Amino acid sequence: MAGVMERTLGILELLATEAEGLPLAVIAERLDMPRSGAHRLLSDLSRYGYVRQVREQGDYMLTTKLTSLGLGFLGASGIVDAAQPLLDGLAAGSGELVRLSVVDGRHLTWVAKAQGARRGLRYDPDMGAIARLSCSSSGLAWLATLSDEQALERVAEQGFGRPEDYGPNAIVTASALLEQLRLTRERGFSFTMETFAPGMNAMAAAVHREGEPALGTISIAGPSIRFTQERMLALGDELLSTADELAASTSASSLLRGGGQAPNHPTTVSQL
Repeated sequence: MAGVMERTLGILELLATEAEGLPLAVIAERLDMPRSGAHRLLSDLSRYGYVRQVREQGDYMLTTKLTSLGLGFLGASGIVDAAQPLLDGLAAGSGELVRLSVVDGRHLTWVAKAQGARRGLRYDPDMGAIARLSCSSSGLAWLATLSDEQALERVAEQGFGRPEDYGPNAIVTASALLEQLRLTRERGFSFTMETFAPGMNAMAAAVHREGEPALGTISIAGPSIRFTQERMLALGDELLSTADELAASTSASSLLRGGGQAPNHPTTVSQL
């Protein structure tokens, strides 16, 4: 049986994906716990300001307390001061969404962004999400810095992203993933279209200093009708240059200095 801490964190993680909130019965069902137990935990979370009810006896939803804590942590880490000017420059040059992710243990989390699209179609997902390693450009860029065994281990822990939940070209087998990583290491970049979301392409580079594990990734993403293979190829050098600059500036951020537990390989570019 799951412990109190595991169940409490499960509630927070579930509600983080449901902006409109969920009723008690649904929360209990999805987390496979008794309604009475779920109600007690929700009451405790409400008392401490992490959860609120939309209406009396109604749906539960997160407050902004967790967001405030996360933003405060990012501000104190120095990551925004260190990375934002570089993200802004790459976004302005590419005209697309640029995002920075950091390796957090065995996961990859998006923590900062800059939007270069000023008009027309814009791709701009929420921040703070954990990247789906098998089908996101950021995930592929990081996995390419690991050994095949470590990469498969990370993906096995998280699971493959299904095409019906992500993009129609999402990688769903170990052999396809290893082939993608092989090409990435051989050529320095890879191309996979619409793997994270329909109609969206992206590219990413690992951020790391020579001889050290990858600290995170920097990516560029945009609508496939505009952000084509040719456009991504043209931006490869600029992306890699920005990744190198980010790696050189990591001493300014305690979060980036934390890094991951991966052996070092050459910086790679990957595309969704």
